Formats: sequence, C-alpha cells, structure tokens
Amino acid sequence: MEVSLIEKREIEALIAAPLIKGYAELIGLEKSLEIAAEVIRGLARDAGRQIAAERGSNTLRDLADVVKSLWSHGGEALELEFIEVSETVLEFRVTRCRYTEQYANLGFGEFGYCLSCIRDAAFAEGFNPKIKMSRTQTVMEGEPYCDFKFTLEAIPV
Repeated sequence: MEVSLIEKREIEALIAAPLIKGYAELIGLEKSLEIAAEVIRGLARDAGRQIAAERGSNTLRDLADVVKSLWSHGGEALELEFIEVSETVLEFRVTRCRYTEQYANLGFGEFGYCLSCIRDAAFAEGFNPKIKMSRTQTVMEGEPYCDFKFTLEAIPV
C-alpha cells in the first residue's frame, strides 16, 4: 500500500509537533523551531536529490511534473494554477492547500509552515542546485494563495 505525501505529512506531524512542543519547554519555542526547520530542510534536500535520481532528469519541466503528481497528489492535496512552465521558469499558485487544513485540524496549525512550507526551497535545491525558488506569501500564513516561482540559474559563459 502506497502512502500519499499528505498522509505521510500527517504521520510526521503527529510525531514532530509534540516533539517541537516538548523541546520548546526546555529550550524555548524559537530555538526548537529553528532546529526542527534545519532538520526538515535537510530531509527535503535529500528527497529532492532522490527523486531527481529516480527520474533521471531534473529540469523545471520535471519539477512541474513532481509538483503535479507528488506534492499535489493529482489535485487531492493542492489546487494549482500554473502561470508559466518553460525551460527557465516554473511559476504557479497554490489556491487551496489541504496541508494547511490538515495541520489546523490536528491542532498543529502554528507549526504548519515549519513542517511543510519550509521544505519547498530545499527540495528544489536538492532536485537541481541550479534551480532557485522565490515565494512572497503562503496559504499556511493566511494569504489567499502561495506564489511559487522557480528559475533556472543561468550558466556562466
């Protein structure tokens, strides 16, 4: 039985959020979140590398496929509006994020950004170190949509 990414994130949250809370009592919430974020970024970077290796290709078009299939789970987890998919730019909006809803329902909404959103740039970096991500807002932070833009760094001539 294959576990979808959103199901995996639920399982992880049920373990990670109580750990973050427990460590926060000892070292403070800010330090606890900082440590969790660093570990989660490392896991995301490793996952990006692994998926690129499995695919045998790591272009922006490949990343778009990963976003559609893995991150979104075919629209089950994320509702997406693609703006541009080219050799040098991948730009899209997330207009509904079930990850946000899931963390809120579990009572872990305050940790959602750390548990989920913090992964995105690190995943892209692992997938292809020449891909850079920018984002100015997220649904997780209460905005109406997430604005993702991935660009392929120019190769010096």
